[in-house]
Amino acid sequence: MINKYITATILAAIAGNATVAQISRPVPRLVVNIAIDQLRSDYMEAFMPSYGTGGFRKLLQGGTVYQNAQYTFAPVDRASSIASIATGTSPSNNGITGFKWLDKNTLIPIGCVDDGDYDGIFTKHKSSPKNLATTTINDELKIATNGAAIVYSIAMDRDAAVIGGGHAADGAVWFDKDNLCWCSSKYYFNKAPQWLEGYNLISANAITADNINTGITSIALQCLASSGMGKDNVPDMLSLTYDAKVPIDKDVLNKQLLQYKYIQLDKELERLVSEIEKKVGKSNVLFVVTSTGYCDEIDIDYAKYRIPSGTFYINRTANLLNMYLGAIYGQDKYVESCFYNQIFLNIKQIEQKRINTSELLSRAQTFIMQLSGVSNVFTSKNLLLSGDGSSSKLRNWFFPNNCGDLIIEVSPGWKLLNEENFQQYTSKESTIPFPLIFYGTGITTQEITTPITIDRIAPTIAKSIRIRAPNACSASPLY
Repeated sequence: MINKYITATILAAIAGNATVAQISRPVPRLVVNIAIDQLRSDYMEAFMPSYGTGGFRKLLQGGTVYQNAQYTFAPVDRASSIASIATGTSPSNNGITGFKWLDKNTLIPIGCVDDGDYDGIFTKHKSSPKNLATTTINDELKIATNGAAIVYSIAMDRDAAVIGGGHAADGAVWFDKDNLCWCSSKYYFNKAPQWLEGYNLISANAITADNINTGITSIALQCLASSGMGKDNVPDMLSLTYDAKVPIDKDVLNKQLLQYKYIQLDKELERLVSEIEKKVGKSNVLFVVTSTGYCDEIDIDYAKYRIPSGTFYINRTANLLNMYLGAIYGQDKYVESCFYNQIFLNIKQIEQKRINTSELLSRAQTFIMQLSGVSNVFTSKNLLLSGDGSSSKLRNWFFPNNCGDLIIEVSPGWKLLNEENFQQYTSKESTIPFPLIFYGTGITTQEITTPITIDRIAPTIAKSIRIRAPNACSASPLY
């Protein structure tokens, strides 16, 4: 059998990524790619006096810290952010626009990792990354090593685990809140591995949603020990998603629970880092830590403070728009549905009537722009052709197969509400501060305040382990 190290070296050279400068930089045997859902810099720093020395402090004081990280697209949620971390590109390329979207064929909301057949009624057979349109850094590692690399993804939520793992992962594991156990999909296993079944048996009475970060660390360490990750010179990848959700109860932020959450998270990071360094070696592991870049926030009553606000009813707007278009083009069903701030038109019917689609979209855009609470309206045509900076983040988010024909931005402070399905959100333009941290193999201690984008994580990891970046990634490495 050809030595794995020789195989990896040959593949790296074929990929054309091995330069003289890179050869001098050590290659980690293990990369631990950590996304912390809803992590915020301000909260993280506020509780610093309560942390130990081996968690946040160790990462911040011993790593390269990019203080001003940001995503290249908006809106951002858990699924779209983890997809961006993994693929090195935005939803306009990787196809993951959010946790859910409206299927244009059935007008039924589907989950981003749902994998099933449509026959009148949606039947879910399994969970898979089939909706992820590009390769991930994990996929490229599998390709570069001809399958020799070991790749796992672990998270509380199904979407985070599956997307974090990519197409070619050996396994993705998440927490089943209904049955209070850790589970996976037949996409990865016909039968759960023994180490996972064993953990569920031992911890059956101790697993709750409240100690989920403890479970993630324990599962990760068990996976590491049982799979042999980091034991040879072929790099392996462990993708983890921890939870830092803000506890909100009846529109009140519970500061004590928030502090407890961050202190517990710090302890779990300390346990993870110290145990992995013991097993793999400090010089053989690279940790990458960042946030999903958004945060659930308190629903503020702006009117109470005499701040401009209001409610924009998307379902009423859809009905009004249909009446308006009917007055111009003749009565018909021009509007099929709406999903959050998106309106879906009956494009087939419009084309059958030989109506100019671009003209109709322009009329609809002008009509909606006149309504109270509307900040801007974008059409699918605008976004596909757009090159102006005002819509660049929205353009980077827009994926035609998953998105509506009209995208409505309501004014900051205004609530968008769908009275039919109770979907709602309050528009906020402010950004969430969060860091990007590299710690471990070949990393120097430094703090960088220059703003950087998250799509640069994947090409940076790729350069570190001598493989090519994901196939839709055009961002440059950070170092």
